Amino acid sequence: MVLWFWILAAGCVSFATKLAGYLVPARILGNPRMLRAAGALTVGLLTSLTVVTTVSSGSALVPDARLAAAAAAAVALWLRAPFLIVVAAGALAAAAARMAGLP
Repeated sequence: MVLWFWILAAGCVSFATKLAGYLVPARILGNPRMLRAAGALTVGLLTSLTVVTTVSSGSALVPDARLAAAAAAAVALWLRAPFLIVVAAGALAAAAARMAGLP
């Protein structure tokens, strides 16, 4: 029963957060400072999520084939390769790293 309480509470908080976004006046959302902050938060959040999922397993740092795949994909993106090439480069780098003995 306690689990269902927390599930319902999380749903209510999520709904309230989304509703609050609709209630914010447009003049605040159109403010250049707010736009810069929202852009920076988005980039920071996605970067931290990518780093955590790439180099950690549970509570330990584990440099494995995922790190090689992310590095190869980053280089391909830096070279402005098409998306399919970026995915293929990451997959090939992960396969090569696993063949080399990385977990």
